[in-house]
Amino acid sequence: MDILLLVTIGFILIGFVVLISLKKNMERKLAFIKANPQSGERTSKTKAVVWWIVSTVAWGMVSIGLIILSFHNYFG
Repeated sequence: MDILLLVTIGFILIGFVVLISLKKNMERKLAFIKANPQSGERTSKTKAVVWWIVSTVAWGMVSIGLIILSFHNYFG
């Protein structure tokens, strides 16, 4: 098995585990933001949710890139 394939599979699986483990926490933070629109703690929770979304998108883009690179390596 090629190292690129192992890195791709490992990156995707570890990313899924991290995303799933953080999902409930982000849902709680989002519910707090919706319930308390005037809270001073809102900005820190909002930043955390936004950074989670940005990191999820970045993880997805890197995963797609690794999959494309793997396909190119094996079928190109």
